Amino acid sequence: MTETAKKIAAKIVGYRVEQPTAATEAAAPPASAAPAAEPAPAAADAGRSPAPQKAMPSRPASDDGKVVRMHEGLERPERLEGTTYKVKTPVSDHAMYVTINDIVLNEGTADERRRPFEIFINSKNLDHYQWIVALTRVMSAVFRKGGDVAFLVDELKAVFDPRGGYWQAGGVYMPSIIAELGCVVGEHLENIGFLGEHSLSLAERRALDAKRQDYEDAQRQEDAFAKSPFPAGAQLCGRCHTTAVVMMDGCLTCLNCGDSKCN
Repeated sequence: MTETAKKIAAKIVGYRVEQPTAATEAAAPPASAAPAAEPAPAAADAGRSPAPQKAMPSRPASDDGKVVRMHEGLERPERLEGTTYKVKTPVSDHAMYVTINDIVLNEGTADERRRPFEIFINSKNLDHYQWIVALTRVMSAVFRKGGDVAFLVDELKAVFDPRGGYWQAGGVYMPSIIAELGCVVGEHLENIGFLGEHSLSLAERRALDAKRQDYEDAQRQEDAFAKSPFPAGAQLCGRCHTTAVVMMDGCLTCLNCGDSKCN
């Protein structure tokens, strides 16, 4: 028995294919009684070109599937760009040379980022060799782990030398060599755009200018004893009220009026 083709007058605008379940197969009538299946759209619209399918929207460039993030499994490239900083402290005869190598992620795309990858410190002074090796290995591991590594700057700056710090050229106090290394790392992170440059607000700038003006005004005031002809550190004489009393021959003597406790 042959089935006759059924002509469909209306245009088919959409269809779907459903997979039968076990319950529907049990309740379905025999195949002989089943109605004729609807022809596919290609059979009904023979001679017509199929409707073009909608193109799937492309994934954004910032999608996690395409953007390379910093993580521990990222392999080191054969070549890295880096910067070397010279650190000369008054507590050591030899300078230290801090080299920080960077890796460029997503190069040539809108998501291009430059991040620190490893750090090395070289010096002729072998007194600091052990802690230099330990510090650079730990810092390099933190760099390669990814995430926000700016906390290293604050942690290093908070290290104080029990023997006391030192003053840099320009009047900047450094509590330790480690703190100066933290300043170097912070400067590098700013140079590569990892950290925004610190800028004072208008209120902070005005307060700083006011403090500077007060200090300059105080420095311009003449000290009453600045031009004294008597030695520095002289005490006030109770007789002539002149700052001219000094220890002479084991006795306090005024160089202005000659008054002495030994007389």
